[in-house]
Amino acid sequence: MDDVDHDLLAFMREAMGLTAAVKKGPRETGVLESARYIFDNSIDIALDRDSVVQAAESIYNSIRLKSYSTQTWSEHELHPKAKNENTLNFIFTMDVLNFSFWSEKSEDKRFSVVYNGKKYTGYWSLVALMNRALDEGIPITCPFFVSDPDICPDSLLEYVFRSDSEERIPLLQERITCLRESGMILCERYDGSFANCVREARHSASELIMRVADDFPCFRDEFRFEGRNVNFYKRAQILIAGLTDIWACFNSTSYGSFYDISSVTMFADYRVPVILHSMGCMMYAPKLEGHIRARKPIPSGHPWELQLRGTTIWCVELVRREIEKNHPGSKINAILIDFYLYDTAKVMEEQGEDMIPTHRTRSIWY
Repeated sequence: MDDVDHDLLAFMREAMGLTAAVKKGPRETGVLESARYIFDNSIDIALDRDSVVQAAESIYNSIRLKSYSTQTWSEHELHPKAKNENTLNFIFTMDVLNFSFWSEKSEDKRFSVVYNGKKYTGYWSLVALMNRALDEGIPITCPFFVSDPDICPDSLLEYVFRSDSEERIPLLQERITCLRESGMILCERYDGSFANCVREARHSASELIMRVADDFPCFRDEFRFEGRNVNFYKRAQILIAGLTDIWACFNSTSYGSFYDISSVTMFADYRVPVILHSMGCMMYAPKLEGHIRARKPIPSGHPWELQLRGTTIWCVELVRREIEKNHPGSKINAILIDFYLYDTAKVMEEQGEDMIPTHRTRSIWY
C-alpha cells in the first residue's frame, strides 16, 4: 500500500470545507507541529518520560541559579555594541553564514581565526572574521557590496574567510553563494536593510521567521518525512531569537521586541541531542547509536537526521511544559532551555565527559 500523502489530504479537506476558518494574524511557523509529527512517527529514537520529568526540574533549578537572560549579548568583545540598523545587517550577515563549523581535526589544526591577538574557533571564528574584514575596510555586512561580483569577487570573499590554521572554513563555496544570494534579495525586496524586513513583521517573531524562510532560500530547511512536509527553520529562528541575535542584541526592546517570542522552539542542531541523550531523555536504536558513535556521516535529510532534530525539539517542548506545570509564571521558554542545554553540553565536552559524539551531518542548515 502506498504511503498516505498527508499534505494532499489536508488540501482535499480544505477544498471540501472540512477545515476550520483560516486564522487571521501572524503566520505560525509549524516547527513544533513538524517536531511532534516526526516524534510520533519515529522508529529509531524514543523519549523516556521519567527522565524528561527529572530533567525538567534540574534544568529549571539550574536556569534560575545561572540567571540566563538576553542582557549578556553585547558584553562579548566580538559583538557590536551599537543598537541600530547597521547592527541588524551585521546580525543578518552573521546568521546567513552561521552553519557547519564542526571539524574532525584537533583544536590546534581546525579552522580558526586570530583576531586582536586571540584565537577563535567554531561560531566565534565567524564573528571574528567579520570584524577582521570590517577593520580592513571590507564592508562584508553591506548587501549591495557582497551581492555584486564586480566589486566583490569570489577571490576577495575567499580572503575574508581565510584561516589562521591549516584547515579551510567548511563549505566555503556554499557560504559565498548564501551571502551573495541573500544580499541580492535584501537589496531587491528590502532596500538593502534587514530592518525593513523586521518592521514588516510588526513585532511578531513567528511572522518574521516565516518572512525570512519565504524570502531567503538559505534559511528554508524543509524536508519530507513519512508522507508529510516538515520544517525546522533553525537558522531563521536563531536569527530572530538566539542568544546571539536580534531578541538578545536589543534586549527585548526596539527591533528586538516580539510579543510572541515564546512561539520559537529550541534550535535543532548538533549539541543539544547529546546532552538530552546523556540525561536519559532520548534513547537511540542500536543501529543509529552505533553509527553515531563510529562518527560516520549522516546525510542531510536522512530519516535518522530528521528524527534527531525533530525529537530534540519535541523533547525540549515537553521539558518546557513540565516546568510550566510545576512552576507557573516562571517565564522559562524553549529558547532559554536551549541556551542552558547547549552551554552545559559544551562544558561537559570540554571537560572530557563520557558522552555520545555529536552526529556528523554537513549542511548549511545548522
